[in-house]
Amino acid sequence: MATIKDISQMTGFSITTVSRALNGYSDVSESTRKLIKEAAESLSYSPNGLARGLVMKETKTLGLLVSGMTYKNIDNNFVFEVLCGINDSAANSAYDLILFSTNTAKQKMKTYTQLCRERKVDGVILQGVKTDDPYLQEVLDSDIPCVLIDVPIDSKYVGFVSTNHKQSAQTAVDHLIDLGHHNIAMVNGYPEAFVSKERYEGYAEAMRNAGISLRSEYVVNGNFTEEEAQQQATELLKAYPEITAIFCASDMMALGVMKAAGELGIAVPHQLSVVGFDDIPTATYFQPPLTTIRQNMYQLGHEAANLLMGMLKSEDSPKYKILENELVIRSSTAEPGR
Repeated sequence: MATIKDISQMTGFSITTVSRALNGYSDVSESTRKLIKEAAESLSYSPNGLARGLVMKETKTLGLLVSGMTYKNIDNNFVFEVLCGINDSAANSAYDLILFSTNTAKQKMKTYTQLCRERKVDGVILQGVKTDDPYLQEVLDSDIPCVLIDVPIDSKYVGFVSTNHKQSAQTAVDHLIDLGHHNIAMVNGYPEAFVSKERYEGYAEAMRNAGISLRSEYVVNGNFTEEEAQQQATELLKAYPEITAIFCASDMMALGVMKAAGELGIAVPHQLSVVGFDDIPTATYFQPPLTTIRQNMYQLGHEAANLLMGMLKSEDSPKYKILENELVIRSSTAEPGR
């Protein structure tokens, strides 16, 4: 069976252009559209999913599209808790929910619009998207209603749900400063994450407000994984033994930092204070229990579904919602004593 990729290879046009031509988008020239349709006919191409005439009809189905969901992230139940919130919201409505995932390889095969239409969804909640994700611009150009999680962009058909990342990070670092710390490092996620940018800005703002100079060498990326954070923290603590506190952009990275400290013989919190972000269920079982920023991940999903269903019912519906986080103080932070 012929695919859009076959048509792309035959005509030399990109997969996105082929899809937009076949789906009647006005930004494709008539000459290009004609060539693509002739190629589709010669290949006996038949779209897999909804016919174009059905696009505007309701299927009462919401899609949760998760980018980059892998087994490596199994310990961080962010996706699961968000999914529970979405599912419970949909269960109390007339909508069904389907989960489908994507990655870079899949995105080269199918456009965002094609993926959504094949699965016959009225609207989509998109989670895990990065600033350089090829689907992001497609989402903004599409007429399929979509709610982004932790990506603060809105347009006619796009809304978002997030939490106050910058303010929360600032609160976390303020807590360390109030304890008397000045040599405070940060283990961030990865540069392509919107939340990494926001949490760094909160860290930097707290430091500036306290009159503490920002040192770029004190900031490293742990890619939101325990292993990478442990490696980065080991190098950081060896190179800069004057560091007395580390703010981490996720709890799993905080665990990696604690393991690094343990292997170096640095006691937490007496010699090194550690603060995380998320408040995953296992944070209370860390040794010592982790001081962290609590995000209500279930509520994040619940609000995302409510927002999307509101957008599907009315063009005047609110397009975004920002939720508040809170600092949870446990035993991983103390006055500097190193």
